[in-house]
Amino acid sequence: MSDTSVENSLPRLDLAFPYRFFGSGGASDECLFLLHGSGVDETTLVPLARQIAPHACLVAVRGRIVQDDGFRWFERITPTSFEQASIRCETAAFARFVAEAMERHRIDPKRMAFLGYSNGANLVSSLMLLHPGLVGRAALLRPMPVLDETPATDLTGIKALIVAGAADLTYGPFAPALVTLLSQRGAEVDARIVASGHEIGDPDAAIVRQWLAPPAPAA
Repeated sequence: MSDTSVENSLPRLDLAFPYRFFGSGGASDECLFLLHGSGVDETTLVPLARQIAPHACLVAVRGRIVQDDGFRWFERITPTSFEQASIRCETAAFARFVAEAMERHRIDPKRMAFLGYSNGANLVSSLMLLHPGLVGRAALLRPMPVLDETPATDLTGIKALIVAGAADLTYGPFAPALVTLLSQRGAEVDARIVASGHEIGDPDAAIVRQWLAPPAPAA
């Protein structure tokens, strides 16, 4: 059985982004890429991910932009405006990282999904739009649109879950625009609202777990 504890998994530093890999112990070939929110690191989403998918392998990645004594995925101008060159540069680098991590860990693209929170969710949505073909399923917690100019990417066949907080006064008002954007590009979007602010917790885990579950066989 592979060790899945944060304490016993050292960050790997030989790819473009530092990351920790938590094995499934052979119980599943499902895999989640985890992208944390602002000001923290790659370990913070691991407990939530274990609630969502106890037997999946986890690729917990650390953003490369240092800001406010923590890590981010791209540079911020204000809480709701972002440096566009930084978004595109970091998203391109992350696309290469995903391809390399998939090869290294023999990850089946049909069995993987992305879980992003806040700034991490915004990186995932940018990845979907700027580098199509890597993301098949994405659970985006407290996201907002961040690209000033969006390409006419065909997202047909892509599934996205967007979970906004009813009391999230900063990002919440922007979530509907992201739902519209991804839907217009052809993605199958499931939009939910939970009774919380920008923080995430058990209600989010329950929603994502249900969303990722395979459909029940027909009776």
